[in-house]
Parts: sequence; structure tokens; C-alpha cells
Amino acid sequence: MTTCQQRQTLLTLIRQSCESGARLQKACALIGLDARTVQRWQHPGNQQGDLRVGNKRRITVPPNKLSEAERKAALELLNSEQFKDLPPSQIVPRLADQGVYVASESTLYRLLREVGQLSHRRLERVADKRSRPRALVATGPDQIYCWDISYLPTEVRGCYFYLYLFVDLFSRRIVGWQVYDCESAELASQLLRAICERQGIAPHQLTVHSDNGSPMKGETMLATMQRLGVAASRSRPAVSNDNPYSEALFRTLKYRPQLPVKPFNSLLQARR
Repeated sequence: MTTCQQRQTLLTLIRQSCESGARLQKACALIGLDARTVQRWQHPGNQQGDLRVGNKRRITVPPNKLSEAERKAALELLNSEQFKDLPPSQIVPRLADQGVYVASESTLYRLLREVGQLSHRRLERVADKRSRPRALVATGPDQIYCWDISYLPTEVRGCYFYLYLFVDLFSRRIVGWQVYDCESAELASQLLRAICERQGIAPHQLTVHSDNGSPMKGETMLATMQRLGVAASRSRPAVSNDNPYSEALFRTLKYRPQLPVKPFNSLLQARR
């Protein structure tokens, strides 16, 4: 029995059940069909059968599909001397300013993708993809420290004091800080070593998260961390949100009423 004959047999049984007083939905449920499927079978415009019974899916061609000539003209425009270095997101507005419409932005992207040209179209180096760093989760104190360096203004324009600050991710407690007159990986390593001794940090207990500044990645700092058994975690370049706790503490500090309005005149004053 063919698929069409099976469909007609099912329709006959369902029609007889409905004439005997059964509801269409109940009758369809008994044979494992949906009522909407039966209604679609009964529709005069759907004599080819149901798509789920094995018939081939009907392919509908959009009425606004580009012809081969229009497609070729669009690709020639995308690769022209005027637009060869621009993406469709910039080409379409420029054409609109000239009163010209070739295709939509998404259509131009699709054409470039089909011919393998949806790639970097300019002469400069392709931007590096930066993956999001692994999320750090602390379940107790002294597991993850975040640290950073902030500038403190001095009376000499262009010269600064530098606040080194370590904060516990779990408790938000400041576990160590110091103000120096320069940025140095050696000074940072001394501060970290003093914090680990004071907090009783065991090897392989602590992870220190920071950005990619030179004091954070200096050889002296890395050697100290390796000697102490401290793991390093880094933020993405130019993404301050990867180290929000240190940044938030610096913001709170610099907006406190106790902070002097005028620049610091000495390192001792800044430390006090």
C-alpha cells in the first residue's frame, strides 16, 4: 500500500468516527496523529501529502531572490576599487547616500560567504581573538588574591606615587598594600612575599590574579611566585572588567572625603 493510500484509509476511518459522534481530536489521538495534520490532509490545496510521511519537502524560491546577473554585479561592486577594503555594513550606507540600492547588508554578507571572501578585507593585521579567562571561584579566604597598582598624584606634573594593593577575593579584605615611588616587579615580589608569610600561605594554596602590566609579569615577580608555589592568573589586555575588585577599591579610595584634594608632597604623606 502506498503512502497516499495509507493516508486516504486513515482519513476514511477518522471521518467515519466523527460521523458516529466522536470528536476529531480524540479520534486522531487513538491512531497517533495530530488533529492539525488531519486538517492539513483534508485541505484541497495539499494533495501531495504530509511532509512527515516521507514526501519530499517543497522548495519555495523567494520572489526577491537575486538573479545570476544581479549576483555577479553585487560581487563586482564588493570587489571594486572603491569598496574592496570595506565590509557590507559600511558599503550599504554609502550606497544609500548615493541613492543606490544593490542588496541588503545580510545578502551581501551571504554572497561573500558563499564565494569564500568573508574574511579580513583590509591591509592591517587581523585583530587577535582574546578568549575570556577562566572564572576564578573562591570558597574560602586566602585562596585567591587580586592585585593592581594605582597612580597617586604628586606636586610634580607627570610624576606619581604608586599604590600596590592586594585584596582577598572571598572576603574582600585588603591583605596587603604599600606605596612606592616607582613601578617595579621586585617591589611587588617583596610585598607578596611579606603577605604570604603574614597570612601563612602554604605552597599551591594561593592564586594571584592581576592584569598584564610589567610589574605583574616581571621575571622577579614570576620567580617569587614560583618559589612560593603561587599560581598566576591574568586579565585580557585592555579589559578592566577582568579585575573588577581592585579597580572598585581604587575608585572607592579616590572618592573618599579623607583623600587630599591637592597632590601629595612626599612619599610619607601618601603612605599616611
